[in-house]
Amino acid sequence: MTETTAAKAKGPFDGLLVIDLTHVLNGPFGTTILTDLGARTIKVEPPGHGDDTRTYGPYVGDQSLYFSFVNRGKESIVLNLKDEGDRAIFLEMVRKADVLAENFRPGVMDRLGFNYEELAKINPRLIYASSSGFGQTGPLAHYPAYDADFSHLRQFRVIL
Repeated sequence: MTETTAAKAKGPFDGLLVIDLTHVLNGPFGTTILTDLGARTIKVEPPGHGDDTRTYGPYVGDQSLYFSFVNRGKESIVLNLKDEGDRAIFLEMVRKADVLAENFRPGVMDRLGFNYEELAKINPRLIYASSSGFGQTGPLAHYPAYDADFSHLRQFRVIL
């Protein structure tokens, strides 16, 4: 993460604010593209450990190169989205945001009270980007997607 975005080159998304609730690869890489195109991106991480990729090697000093690559140029804030004070900070960020990106398992944002319908009430112009490994609905939606191990899906047939 950079300490300041003042020196960042301007791009077509200059002036846009992205709230990044994503983790590991697909979400952070997508929001990094928005950052590369000039958006100000604030990555929200949970207290304690942050994004899992902070623990992925190789390292330069104590910084994960993997984490640095898929989160370059972003600002960062630690928020516990179950804590009332942190929830208030998050909602204030959403009021000002143009884009919110998340890649939790389907249902997590609903349980937190932060689904699109609720957040659109405080920011109707918000673009809400949600990504999951197996979609938001359907027979596989409840499966988490973290890596390429599909052994738990043996009961399903692929029809081409």
